[in-house]
Amino acid sequence: MSEDTHTPDIVRPPQAIVDGLREVGAATCGGELKKLGIVDPTILGPTAFTPGKVVAGPALTLQFLPIREDVYNQDEYSGPEQQLHRHALYHTQPGDVICVDARGNMKSGVFGNMMLTFFQGRGGQGVVIDGCIRDFPIVKRDLDLGLWLRGVTPNFHTQTAIYPYAVNVPIGMNDTLVMPGDIIVADDDGVVAVPAKLGAELLDLSSEHAEWEEFSRQRLLAGGHLKRYYPLSDEARPEYEEWKKTQE
Repeated sequence: MSEDTHTPDIVRPPQAIVDGLREVGAATCGGELKKLGIVDPTILGPTAFTPGKVVAGPALTLQFLPIREDVYNQDEYSGPEQQLHRHALYHTQPGDVICVDARGNMKSGVFGNMMLTFFQGRGGQGVVIDGCIRDFPIVKRDLDLGLWLRGVTPNFHTQTAIYPYAVNVPIGMNDTLVMPGDIIVADDDGVVAVPAKLGAELLDLSSEHAEWEEFSRQRLLAGGHLKRYYPLSDEARPEYEEWKKTQE
């Protein structure tokens, strides 16, 4: 249960579905989602700052808006409990991914070392920001988080042009909708937002795809022809079915 009673928590999907989608990876999830009616679930902009990291988990969401001084006018450490980027992290449970619509802003460090240390300490595993963090050298050295960012900056979160406005609401990350509780799958290919209600069906489709693709990859590596093995042809399917029996 979240310790924050001021902002809403999320509904988390079954862990088995999350774990399965992590094994499948972003590319297959993104491609198979099209068969389920989601044409473009990929979040453009943030790229992998921790190469080799693979994460999947439910999305905590944080929305930033442009600063207008009569609405928001605080220093970095003044009135900390009024700063909603903290409240987003208060909801962290093991396996969560924090997703931030920072409007593509390159001058605001949404989180720094201390905030992300708290996030990891509570079990958070991934950070996806349409914007920047600060303290990147320390974060990279000392923490074990997956980071998908537009960049890094020395500035703190409200130093220039944006401020945190809402927690666990629908957000638009560079024109991709992310709902609170969506399953985020992220690796070196990029970041995909999986609607939670499609998670189980996507896992079934993606697992089958990943299985025949592994068979095809092995046959192609051994010199097999692209026409026969990718995509898997009807002629090669009996061979694939026999191969599957050896994998059980």
